[in-house]
Amino acid sequence: MNQADAVQTFLLEARDLLEQVEQGLLDLETRLDDRDLIDSVFRGLHTLKGSGAMFGFTALAEFTHHCETAFDRVRKGEVAASPELVFAVLQAQDHMRALIEDAKGDHGAVSDALLAKLSAALRDADAGAISSEASSEGAGRKTWSIRFGLPRNAFANGVNPMGLLNELRDLGECEIVGSTADVPPLDELNPADCHLSWAIALTTDQPRSVIEDVFIFVMDDMELDIRELDGAADDGATEDASLKVQFTTASDALSGKPPKAVDTGSGPTPNAGPAQAAESVRVPAERLDELMDRVGELVIAQSRLRQIAASSMDLQLRSVAEEIERLSSELRDTTMVLRMVPVGSLFSRFRRLVHDLSRDTGKLIELSCEGEATEVDKTVVDRLADPLVHLVRNAADHGLESVEERRAAGKPDVGSMRLSARQSGGEVIISVQDDGRGIDRDRVRARAEAQGLLEPGAQISDGDLLLMIFQPGFSTAAQVTSLSGRGVGMDVVKRTVEALRGSIEVVSRPGEGSEFSLRIPLTLSIIEGLLVRVGRGRYVIPLGAVEECLELSLDEDQRSRGRSFISLRDSLVPYMRLRELFGTGTSPELHQKIVVVSTGGERVGLVVDQIIGDHQTVIKPLSKVHASVATFSGATILGDGGAALILDVPSLVGAGQRQEAQLRATG
Repeated sequence: MNQADAVQTFLLEARDLLEQVEQGLLDLETRLDDRDLIDSVFRGLHTLKGSGAMFGFTALAEFTHHCETAFDRVRKGEVAASPELVFAVLQAQDHMRALIEDAKGDHGAVSDALLAKLSAALRDADAGAISSEASSEGAGRKTWSIRFGLPRNAFANGVNPMGLLNELRDLGECEIVGSTADVPPLDELNPADCHLSWAIALTTDQPRSVIEDVFIFVMDDMELDIRELDGAADDGATEDASLKVQFTTASDALSGKPPKAVDTGSGPTPNAGPAQAAESVRVPAERLDELMDRVGELVIAQSRLRQIAASSMDLQLRSVAEEIERLSSELRDTTMVLRMVPVGSLFSRFRRLVHDLSRDTGKLIELSCEGEATEVDKTVVDRLADPLVHLVRNAADHGLESVEERRAAGKPDVGSMRLSARQSGGEVIISVQDDGRGIDRDRVRARAEAQGLLEPGAQISDGDLLLMIFQPGFSTAAQVTSLSGRGVGMDVVKRTVEALRGSIEVVSRPGEGSEFSLRIPLTLSIIEGLLVRVGRGRYVIPLGAVEECLELSLDEDQRSRGRSFISLRDSLVPYMRLRELFGTGTSPELHQKIVVVSTGGERVGLVVDQIIGDHQTVIKPLSKVHASVATFSGATILGDGGAALILDVPSLVGAGQRQEAQLRATG
């Protein structure tokens, strides 16, 4: 690995460390006495400082050192953790990002200001607070039983067990016994793996926390048991029954003899053979995008091969075509999984945003998340970040009331905001919900009429009225604030969601709150589709939106002229004749088909001339000339080299619902 690659690896790891530190600080703010959280934040800061110095990020290392020192004092009980200290380190953590992204910039003034805030927070903290653990453990010499085993890949990760053992020796009188029970036979031995474990009797006047600090950088991946030996003498005697361990010798292990019994008292086994650590490899997103493009081209080529094989009588060709189809399908599914990431990686970003919004607005806001395990294409997650930021800021500024207003309305002081995600067919639905005041319809209508978006007194459905807030430049705010009021944020939401081939739904109840739901396709690259023919053209309907297919005879088609409804299990479903919508100029087929599609709980039927069959659809974007056509969301290349347009189901369903409303209005 050259220096450039090493620095790039550090940048990736540094961003993960900063995310870990931020999440730990946000958790710590509500659990100020949580020792595990304090240790976690300290480890993150310490690692970031050391790695930064190693790779030449001197300014980052020097600045982070001060934050690390502050948390070191908290760990030792010299200073009590406080909300002010947590907030100061959160601000410092933002500055660390800037020091990483712009290492050569002039950050001296900002660094000095933030360090002054950090010093002030430390001075305000209770300097006389001593942690109960340190005060109880720090008096007198005690004997500890320590048993630990390292993961198999410890050596590969740069962990030196001798360094750990030497640190323990420095703490007091130490007796160490090594176990070779897990060493495999010589012909199976991998010298790069760690197969040893250790049992130590340590007599020291240091508290337990100091012993834990020896393992602070490997504690998350190892097996560790630290127990105080009751009644142990100060001279370091180790005859306690819990420390009488008979380890298998190396010669026994290599000769294949069964291991001897290990008496560990009531404690756990020191090392029952650590499981092989899960291996992971960092891959740049650009390479995944390139892989997906190649898989898409393979799917197109496979479709062409299948069509050639279907028209051939060569059985060997057909057999190879079927095998290639199976392999390409598996490769496609595997590649899709590689690109899928949990929505939780997106939701976690908003904990900090809500924390800062609460401080800026003076409102008490509680954020909850649901469905964080729901997986979506990485591209979708990346592009949804900005729209969700605008929705969350809008909910905090416009939706939730102040503490005084909530009390007057009989609500709890703390406002509730919920982010949720769930999968529905081929879509994922991401919602932002609050229990605030709701959307004022009168103000929305007045603003829409003032901007010429709505004729005075015009009839409009409640859903369409609420969607007016997504118009460019639309805002009902009485004044412009640092959070909102310029009418640009919600327009960004609408444009981004439409670019993702998604849709927005708004539900609002006066005095109870609002819910914004974004319906987004799970993937933007390859989908399963239903290939149909309308006139002489071929079209693809996303298979995830298809409910069922029905036959529409020519007689039934002629009888239904003027009403365009079918009765489907005691419910009326409107349908659209795509032949008329697309202006094919062809006569209807003798036996037409109705493909019933749905989105958001609404259904509509699409009348087509022929259902050709399922089709692996590689989505290609439309040209700039056709991008504004709402009926289509993209195009794909067929096996014969021809093209087929992909139908935009939400747009068609919306058109069908409007058609239904017009027919009902005209009676």
